[in-house]
Amino acid sequence: MMLEKTGEKTATSLRNLLILEALAQQSRPVTATDLNASLNLPKPTIHRLVATLEDEGFLIRHIDGRSYLPGPKLRQMMLGVMRAGQHSLPQREVLVRLNEQVKETCNLSIPDGDAMVYIDRVETQWPLRIQLQVGSRVPLHATSAGKICLANMQPDLIERFLKTARLQAYTPRTITDPDRLRDELACIRECQYATDGEEFVEGMIALAVPVKSTSGEILATVSFHAPRQRMTLEEGLTHLDDLRRAARDLAMLIG
Repeated sequence: MMLEKTGEKTATSLRNLLILEALAQQSRPVTATDLNASLNLPKPTIHRLVATLEDEGFLIRHIDGRSYLPGPKLRQMMLGVMRAGQHSLPQREVLVRLNEQVKETCNLSIPDGDAMVYIDRVETQWPLRIQLQVGSRVPLHATSAGKICLANMQPDLIERFLKTARLQAYTPRTITDPDRLRDELACIRECQYATDGEEFVEGMIALAVPVKSTSGEILATVSFHAPRQRMTLEEGLTHLDDLRRAARDLAMLIG
């Protein structure tokens, strides 16, 4: 959408929304100039608006100091919109079908900064279950969903994560050594599935695959988790084809 240079005729609030829309269409950090490419605002105006959005928490400055990413307020808005419509969307039926096949809790999650966030889930019918509700944030390095997301990042972003992230130990099996995690991510990138063998919660196993767009961009992850006493990791791997079918169905719906 092109904006003519009409001064106050275009409300500041609309300009801010159009800036956020331009940011949401990108899958990378973008500069104020990039954001303005489709808006055609005066240079001082775009820089002033972007600075205000950063001050208010809708944008955050990337590590390069020049470009911007969604800030905490914008991420919360995005998550809220997705949660609001989840239970009426066809993609929930994909999770229901997967749950019927696996008989364990199935999850749809998306990356949110330094974590994954569960945006929908279908619970197992077994009384013994792991309580991770919609909206739960889980670490990238210690979960199957997080590791599959990490493995599909650009190599420079993976290296930046490995150099700067605090790899907290959640259980004795959590991978906290950057070199070991790097090797595991390389294997995950090759096979396109990730496992969690009691790395986040003792006694819990999990398996995840990516949900990708037609261009290969990761949109979300679909996973299931179960108590180890009911399902071993080896038994979980027998449902890998079920997960991949669900991921393809979700990709068509989400993409």
